[in-house]
Amino acid sequence: MTDENLVPVDENHIISERREKLNNIRKFANAYPNNFKPQNTADFIHATYAHLNHDELQEQAINVSAAGRMMLKRIMGKASFATLQDGQAKIQIYISREKIGEEPYNAFKHFDIGDILGVSGKLFKTKTGELTIDVSKVELISKCLRPLPEKFHGLTDLEQRYRMRYLDLIMNQDSRQVFITRSKVVQSMRNSMVNESYLEVETPMMHVIPGGATAKPFKTHHNALDMPLFLRVAPELYLKRLIVGGLHRVFEINRNFRNEGLSTRHNPEFTMLEFYESYADYKRMMEITEIILRKSALDSIGKLEFEYQGKMVDFEKPFDRLSLVDSIIKYNPEYNVNDLNNVDFLKQELKKLTKEVPKSDALGVLQLALFEENTEGKLWQPTFILDYPIEVSPLARASDSNTKITERFELFVVGRELANGYSELNDPEDQSSRFKAQVAQKDAGDEEAMHYDADYIRALEYGMPHTGGCGIGIDRLVMLLTDSPSIRDVILFPHMRPE
Repeated sequence: MTDENLVPVDENHIISERREKLNNIRKFANAYPNNFKPQNTADFIHATYAHLNHDELQEQAINVSAAGRMMLKRIMGKASFATLQDGQAKIQIYISREKIGEEPYNAFKHFDIGDILGVSGKLFKTKTGELTIDVSKVELISKCLRPLPEKFHGLTDLEQRYRMRYLDLIMNQDSRQVFITRSKVVQSMRNSMVNESYLEVETPMMHVIPGGATAKPFKTHHNALDMPLFLRVAPELYLKRLIVGGLHRVFEINRNFRNEGLSTRHNPEFTMLEFYESYADYKRMMEITEIILRKSALDSIGKLEFEYQGKMVDFEKPFDRLSLVDSIIKYNPEYNVNDLNNVDFLKQELKKLTKEVPKSDALGVLQLALFEENTEGKLWQPTFILDYPIEVSPLARASDSNTKITERFELFVVGRELANGYSELNDPEDQSSRFKAQVAQKDAGDEEAMHYDADYIRALEYGMPHTGGCGIGIDRLVMLLTDSPSIRDVILFPHMRPE
């Protein structure tokens, strides 16, 4: 008995051999036929018939047809075993010269690991109890011209896995499961929104003016109109235009593009759930965020307590709520309130922690910078951080009790931001002045500051009811629920440098 997976072969040589086999096939048949229609998946076969014993299978004579990629082949003279993988599961097949004939059997012996086959036959169980198809007909559906990675170690090189996701999905069941989980998360979020009477909408991905977030945009050019355009950094301002128009609960599962660096938490193209509700505020947004996240966890992994990178995360308990200043003091007890309201003290502390001290003298900017340096990473369990300074929240409504802060929250889990929401600013004059402040920052060299959006101001002038809005990072949520250390692990085709 041999197993061709164990034989080391020069890759160029094996590709040449497989191309020669393909050329021989072309002389007598269609090398890539499209007339095989599998009636059963491996997953269905196991779920439906695995409970039957050998005698019951023999008595019922169950015929099945399946298709999949051959991942294992064991030639044993006049009969052979092989394993087909159809994406969700694997099924063993048994092929004998006596059952299918000498010519088809000889052809099968020349099929290669990685080839996609279609088979028909009756189910039986081997002496070891493995459900198997006793093949009566086998057909080559698609020739694999390149050797798969050695099966015992799979595709382990991370960069190769990201660049060649198709090969990663073939070889690594864990990777396939991550993206199955991702699909369940997105579907769960959509269901949660619909259950809360939100309307799913679509907004432009090319913007005349980038807005909705403080981020550096990607720039392109429209040839016919001879005008610059920007890939959207956020859909926020368009979604709030819909609130003005009377669509009182809207959401979008959207792709955003930000011209920023790459890291384990950042990809230039990423996915968000963003939603807005009229006659609501940031407290309502926190409530619905908890609902969405709990349902996503239950629908995708079936539990509310799970492990991330060796430490437990608990979605079942009510999420903690702390102001920005209180959180810094809680996790850094050497500070007090007076310290955190002293611009000179904040600058001195930041100089100890980072080389990139903000040039601004604004108290809120410095408080946020300190929070990001020495507090954010300590927020492991779900924690809402509240009361962000107005200087760093250009689209959020100021608090009625303290005009220096806004009704804004960010949700942190495992030391990273997962959601951002606030009571929306609906005063057009206030919004206009904040846009102007952003323009001044941009003129001073801040590439992430916002532009002045005159049409959005005009929309607000028609009147927008008080509104709550929130965005949840889908990629980071999937990282959390699948215990993935990098955002590239949960994006099918992450951005990579050219080879």
